Amino acid sequence: MKHAPPPTARRLLALMRPYRGWMAGGVALALLAAVSAIGLMAVSGWFIAAMALAGASGAAINYFTPAAAIRGFAITRTGGRYGERLATHDATLRALSGWRAWLFRRLIPLAPARLSALRSGELFARLRADVDALEHFYLAVLVPVAVAAIGMACVLALAAVVLPAAGLLLLAAALLGGVALPAWTRRRAADDAERAVEESGELRGMLLDALRGHAELLAWNVATAHAERIAALDARLASRRRRVEALQAAGGQTVTLLAQWTMPALLVFGLAAVHAGHLAPPLLVMLALLALAAFELLTPLPEAMAQWQGTLTAARRVFELVDTPPAVTEPAQSAAIAARPAICFENVRMRYADDAPWALDGLDLAIAPGERLAIVGDSGAGKSSLVSALLKFHPLQQGRIVFGGRELDELRGDDLRRRIAVIAQQTALFNASLLDSLLLAAPDATAESIERAVHDAQLDDFVAALPRGYDTVLGEGGALVSGGEARRIVIARALLQDAPVLVLDEPTEGLDAGTAAGLYRALAAATRGRSVVLITHRLGGLATLVDRVAIMQAGRIVECLDTVSYLRRARA
Repeated sequence: MKHAPPPTARRLLALMRPYRGWMAGGVALALLAAVSAIGLMAVSGWFIAAMALAGASGAAINYFTPAAAIRGFAITRTGGRYGERLATHDATLRALSGWRAWLFRRLIPLAPARLSALRSGELFARLRADVDALEHFYLAVLVPVAVAAIGMACVLALAAVVLPAAGLLLLAAALLGGVALPAWTRRRAADDAERAVEESGELRGMLLDALRGHAELLAWNVATAHAERIAALDARLASRRRRVEALQAAGGQTVTLLAQWTMPALLVFGLAAVHAGHLAPPLLVMLALLALAAFELLTPLPEAMAQWQGTLTAARRVFELVDTPPAVTEPAQSAAIAARPAICFENVRMRYADDAPWALDGLDLAIAPGERLAIVGDSGAGKSSLVSALLKFHPLQQGRIVFGGRELDELRGDDLRRRIAVIAQQTALFNASLLDSLLLAAPDATAESIERAVHDAQLDDFVAALPRGYDTVLGEGGALVSGGEARRIVIARALLQDAPVLVLDEPTEGLDAGTAAGLYRALAAATRGRSVVLITHRLGGLATLVDRVAIMQAGRIVECLDTVSYLRRARA
């Protein structure tokens, strides 16, 4: 029986457990600073009043003890506030770093099958913005609520000892300003705070679409319409945030007004007690300033509760990703794989959603160890889907794939993909040096193997021309290199992996005919003894690299020919 996940707030608390020591220290220092500020105000009021009465009456008074207490409270208040900032922010940064790494580890098994429905901007928003929003749960909710609860309990206890009626009055004011008002603020702000988090993620996705798809938007003449949708969403989001901020401000002002109303009421009870001889006049001044300072504990609560729903929404979005089951089931341990694996597709059927058409529809294909095969076909024929199925990115609905004598269900995805080097259509380069980009494939690669891979990828002249050689930074997404250079860097990285199977998806895209032919010749020599699966639309240089051509249509292999026969037919 499947159990429902625990409430979001409880899961958030569990997520904070590894950092509870730092977080408790931050709360303790914040409480020390708050109590010291209240004590400073109360003792100062008592001391000034007592000194004034002593001066008027000529009585003696011990001023050393209260003066020392005032200095002590001033020091601990300053030190507590400084320490609280250090401790709470250090705890927050530690937690954010750990949470982001935790979420990323949980996302890896979901890619790409479970994450393909999310736009990259939406995924980035959940990985970054939603995780960042979780800091409010500690800084803006837990800390002020804990400090207010403990601090007000101390104030109420002291007030009740000095004057019970004052304690009851402060209790009523604390319930109104610390419970009822924050609850009202949270209820009024809940919808806008929740929708603001969701619309913020949507806005990031639309902005990323506008940046990455600007050429397509211009080509279809919809750039203006897309910009208008972004502007409308941004205006709606800004309006929601203004309403939440207005509620936060109103809540803080109401607490201030409540403090100003409570003090005269307390003075009424206190003056009656003074006239009756039940309360010394300096204690009345202390009570009045004690109450006024205590409301500083309640001032952050309406703001905290206004942010609470947005924090819960961000947490819920994060946990929705975490709770998503992987599309592909992994075994606990991989079975042994042959050093030179054969690959066999047997009646494979696969689609990306239950209502989607079949991407692979009864695919049968066998690739012998060391064989070089080209797969050709029109766009949408299923060539990329064949690669996704082979890499165990998506589950099969029917049939099986055997790799090195083992079905894919017997192999863990990471172990399988270490034996298959892939050059995808989209080049993946980071804002790192050329050397770091190459070492992603083989962190322990030697200088000799790196130079050999660079040579085989036809990159010798490119590296020689770089201002800092292998230490030259390529830019975000390879922005500082051309498309053809980026393709060859990715090819060098795949060759450096030294996997027994090499999959090349349009490896010569962006290269001129002469460079493409030279690259095919170099790849033929560099991949000798390895299995090669080449997906391409280009015929030039095909005979140099592959021995056999499989023609794909509607998700299945319809014909296999030797390369010479295929080229003769294609050119006829």
